Order: sequence, then structure tokens, then C-alpha cells
Amino acid sequence: MDQSMVSEVRRFNRVVTQRVGALRDHFLSRSRPLGEARLLWEIGDEGRDVRWLRSRLDLDSGYLSRLMRSLEAAGLLTVEPSEHDRRVRTVRLTAAGRLERAAVDQHGDEVARSLLEPLGDEQRGRLVTAMREVERLLTAALVEIGPVDPTHPDAQHCLRHYFAELDVRFDAGFDPDVGLGADLAQFRPPTGTFLVASLRSEPIGCGALRFQPDGATDLKRMWIAPSVRGLGIGRRLLGELEARAVAAGSRLVRLETNRTLTEAIAMYRAAGYREVPPFNDEPYGHHWFAKDVGSAGAAASRAG
Repeated sequence: MDQSMVSEVRRFNRVVTQRVGALRDHFLSRSRPLGEARLLWEIGDEGRDVRWLRSRLDLDSGYLSRLMRSLEAAGLLTVEPSEHDRRVRTVRLTAAGRLERAAVDQHGDEVARSLLEPLGDEQRGRLVTAMREVERLLTAALVEIGPVDPTHPDAQHCLRHYFAELDVRFDAGFDPDVGLGADLAQFRPPTGTFLVASLRSEPIGCGALRFQPDGATDLKRMWIAPSVRGLGIGRRLLGELEARAVAAGSRLVRLETNRTLTEAIAMYRAAGYREVPPFNDEPYGHHWFAKDVGSAGAAASRAG
């Protein structure tokens, strides 16, 4: 990675932390630091589970516990077992906590206005547009991709949403028991693998591989949640699946897809997949693609 890019990111971080007041002990002119103020905001009026807060804020259990104890001692929140599962702890704001959160919210608006007010209209538009793009890119960088068993709740969550989308988009609907990828066991090692993409511990995408005896690898069940499309997560997931196919000794990745999935078709073509004659009798397939992921094929693809 270019060191100059690292330096630019660090410079950006220094400007932002100073400008929003994150360096001060009393954030947003309140009598508490940034961590406590952010925790109040995330708890919200309805309350949150401790596990959700830990994942959302990417904090270790010890530090989050210290923040909660400080706010609880100040009479701003309570921690108690969940009504639905006694093993889960739920955090709720007290009446004083809700007032403090409202004050934090108001001061947050004031800081945001202070960033915009010195600028002209055109500059404000540029700043907000740039911030929106930075947020999208940083969100994409938070996505983690890893293997899970296809029966894992995260995998099942993705598959349910994937099948529901196909049922709406396909001309005649979709029945997951009809297609060639119905048997989940084929996506377990050693015959395959199943990957889930997660954002703040929430599943937002999936993809699977099925290793064939002839050395080819079939790509199946590729899906990205609509809420995070456009962030490059699909291309990143595809690259991870290809890398795992190569690690398993495959030189060819192939797939079939339905004509209604125009975005997926465009992504596959942009990633170097070429259309080939049908290699299976998938009832929902209209297009068949393949890509040589061996060293020679990959080099040719990059050169093209």
C-alpha cells in the first residue's frame, strides 16, 4: 500500500477528531467523554441489548461495561435481563438519561451546523457529498467475510432473503427445492464451502462453492442485501470465493444465472467471466459463465 495514502488518512483523522471536539474530555459541551455520549445515542428511546451495543460500537466487553457502569452510577441508564431471554441483558435509558440524550442530540446538531456555516452553498454541498462517500467507503471497509456452515443462522438468514428476492424477480417465481443447489451438504468441506459477509455482526451477503470431480468449481447462492449494494461488497465476495477455489486446486470457476439478474450478469462480465454453452440443466438458468482462475488465465484476464 502506498505510504502517502496512509499519511493522507491519518491527516484526515486528525482534522476530524479536532474539529468535532473528540479530543476534549467533555464532548459536545456535556460533562462526559465521547464514548459515554455515543453510548447514550445508540441506546435510544427503546433500549438495546448489550450484545447489539458491543457489536454496533465495536467495543470489547470490559470497556463497554465500564461505560455502562459510569452512566448507571449517574442515574442515566438501567441494565436488566431481557423480557424474552433472561440470558440477554438489556440497557434502557432512565428519564434523566432520555433528557441527557436529547441534550447530546441538540449539541450534535450545533456542531454539525458549525462545520457548515463558514462555507458557501457550493462548498456545503461538496462537503456533504464527500462525507456521504466517505461514510459509504468506511462502511464497506467494516464488512467481514468468512466461512460458516450452510445451516448456521446467518447463512439461513441470507438464503431466506435470497430466495424471496428470486421468487419476486423470476418470471415464474422460484422454488429452492427445484434448482441444482438445493442440497446444503454439498457446500460443506471437503465438497464445497459457504461464505457469509457480515456488517457489524449482521449478515448482509453470502456465496457458496461446489467443487466438481473434474477440477472445476461451481459458484452458487451469490447474494448481497439491497441495503448495501453499490459498495463493492459483491465484487469483494466474488474475489474471496475465487481465491478459495484456487486454494482448493481449481483453475476454472463457472456459474449459471437467470436473465432477470441483470446486475449480477454485469458484475460477472466485468470480473472477467465469459459466456459459455450450458454445462448443466439448471431449470432457472438462461446464461452460463466461466472464468479461468489459474495463474495463466488470471494474467490474461488482467491484461485484457
